[in-house]
Amino acid sequence: MRTVFTFVPSRNHEYPGHPEHPGRLEIIESQLASFEAERIEPVRASVEEVARVHEPAMIGAIEEVCKQGTGVIDYAPTFVTRTSYEDALLAAGGVMACTRLVMRGEAKNAFAIIRPPGHHAEPHRAMGFCIFNNIAIAAQDALANGMERVMVIDYDAHHGNGTQAAFMNDERTGFISTHQWGIYPGTGWIEDASHAKKRIANVPLQSHAGDETFVQISNEIFKPMVAAFRPHLLLISAGFDAHWNDPITSLGLSTQGFLTISKKLVEIAEEFCDGKIVFVLEGGYDRHNVAHGVDAVFGALTSRPLKNEANDPSPYKEPDHESRIAEIRTWHGLTS
Repeated sequence: MRTVFTFVPSRNHEYPGHPEHPGRLEIIESQLASFEAERIEPVRASVEEVARVHEPAMIGAIEEVCKQGTGVIDYAPTFVTRTSYEDALLAAGGVMACTRLVMRGEAKNAFAIIRPPGHHAEPHRAMGFCIFNNIAIAAQDALANGMERVMVIDYDAHHGNGTQAAFMNDERTGFISTHQWGIYPGTGWIEDASHAKKRIANVPLQSHAGDETFVQISNEIFKPMVAAFRPHLLLISAGFDAHWNDPITSLGLSTQGFLTISKKLVEIAEEFCDGKIVFVLEGGYDRHNVAHGVDAVFGALTSRPLKNEANDPSPYKEPDHESRIAEIRTWHGLTS
């Protein structure tokens, strides 16, 4: 069965000097035709579909502020341009298009390579470079169309606060976030969402947590959490700012690390979700890291070696996260 992808570069969604810009996707765009996957066209999300996650007043406010032209709308800084409202609707729609094909069994798996990103956008506000929460909107669309339970796993370097907020009181949704502790947005501690153990899990990490740490997390947190929640679909917030030389973060993954974690997630989906998995681009602010990371995800989805060999192991020593992982497992009752 086919692997599909969509590509939404939002070329007019750009602010001078901002790290979240169209150039992030330039290298990978030139390589898309070489991947063993079928490109599908995104379809603009409707206001009604976005409103499954976001308050109607917030959606309307975004539409109105974009009419005023380029400007900053929060301290992150999050920016908009005249096209950002439509760009954000198309990004969300691209994720939904991929998810629907996978959900219906018309595609084996998928990757939505889109911007603006989404995982910081909360139900009542845009923030953190994000306008609408693309992955949460796709999750709610899947639930509205017959899926019983959906889980998002987020390995962006920043906490997926918006996805957590959207899922907080919806028992059909699960969420796991790995993130560097102490950076934007400052949320995502282990004891968040104490009412939702084994459904919402946060994995705060020290700087330079890398390939070995993420293998442990995959085996000791991701897999048992998925086994406990039993989702029918996995959605992955793929943030390549978790690479060790991203310009605005300091985690420790290498390209090989992205390949390994992506393979593990595909295997988890095969074991528990009939293989149904969709990756969604979030952060990543070095264009080479993004290109290599996207290549790694396609390698995992299509069971092939990396097309662009990136020998880029982290030069930093990884801190020991044994006690942190044990603490998280105990909190969620995953110790048995």
